[in-house]
Amino acid sequence: MKTGNWIRDYGNRRVLCLVGLGFSSGLPLALTASTLQAWLVTEKVDLSLIGLFSLVGLPYALKVFWSPLMDRFTPPWLGRRRGWIISIQVLLSLAIFLLGRCSPVSLPLLVAFAALVTAFLSASQDIVIDAYRTDVLRENELGPGAAAASVGYRAAMLVSGALALILSDHMPWRSVYCLMAGVMLVSTCFTLLAPEPEVRVVPPKSLKEAVGGPLLSYFKRSGAVEMLFFILIYKLGNVMAASMTTPFLLNIGFSRSDVGMVNKVFGLLTTVVGTLVGGSIISGIGINRSLWVFGFAQALSNFSLTALALIGKSMPALFVAIGLDNICGGMGDAAFVAFLMSLCDKRFTATQYALLTSFMAVGRVVAGAPMGAIAQSLGWPVFFSVSVFAAAPGLMLLTRFAPWNGGGRAAVADVAAE
Repeated sequence: MKTGNWIRDYGNRRVLCLVGLGFSSGLPLALTASTLQAWLVTEKVDLSLIGLFSLVGLPYALKVFWSPLMDRFTPPWLGRRRGWIISIQVLLSLAIFLLGRCSPVSLPLLVAFAALVTAFLSASQDIVIDAYRTDVLRENELGPGAAAASVGYRAAMLVSGALALILSDHMPWRSVYCLMAGVMLVSTCFTLLAPEPEVRVVPPKSLKEAVGGPLLSYFKRSGAVEMLFFILIYKLGNVMAASMTTPFLLNIGFSRSDVGMVNKVFGLLTTVVGTLVGGSIISGIGINRSLWVFGFAQALSNFSLTALALIGKSMPALFVAIGLDNICGGMGDAAFVAFLMSLCDKRFTATQYALLTSFMAVGRVVAGAPMGAIAQSLGWPVFFSVSVFAAAPGLMLLTRFAPWNGGGRAAVADVAAE
């Protein structure tokens, strides 16, 4: 299969800086989710109260509502996107530090408030970094750029997730959060080193234009609603399988340690490999063809889970199944993120990208909800086989929105102009 030149794809400043910005984007997530939950459990906070702490993640789902502010207003330093990024990074560092200084036992509401502020700033950072990535990359760099950002993001989740938990066995939690705040502050260096986009874009002239412009720009396209449906279902087969992978592995006899080491650690490494390989292939064959190739690959890879369900508990089969599933999934993610970036109008990238990814996230949550009952009814081998065919509707829509002989942004523009 044709690939790009890895040094050219990943060695230039525009793409390389996205590893660091992706790291900055991913670092706060676990600190307000799994790592925070571990801290609360350690401090023997009531389990029902710990469950309520999941609500601090709401800003990630609602970020589209304040994204127009970041399209409309430009800070007086470092440009339209980088000015926002570095300002939020400094505030995030302070918020994480203050979160670590709170006491979950004596002041749980204050911890919840600090975590909510941290999540709000983190979601805001995601908005602007996603917009910057879309603005700064050339068309042939969308795949490698998406892959680079994903690698940085996943590395950060290991640092603020696994590493933070390990450190908590050797130092107080407030020291762990203080250290993470310092890492967040160091991330400002990535922003300072990142280049400005080559094309200067005039931002919306009013808040009204910043709110209405992205919707008008998107929905004036022919097939705009169909495009949203495509975004919703393109990865349906993978969503279906991923939602039940951990219960499946535990159900057929693997231990929690097996699942943690293979499905999480090995799975993460193979996802990174798939993402990087996918980004280079996208550079070589284009976004549209990559959506076809990786779409079929990530769908068919679910048959490896069917095979594992038939074989039963087998460590070699587990490594093969998880490896194939995550490599193909990583390639598919790189192509799909590149495709979403190609849809955005550069005047409104913050709002449009937030809107598209929020819509995709809603689809993932809704689609995952009934999967437990379906798996219980069908049995594991049939369930994972059905997940392969669940990808068919999304693949069929590729002929409309990503024709094989189309390009990247140009192909999307052709659809919009019909």
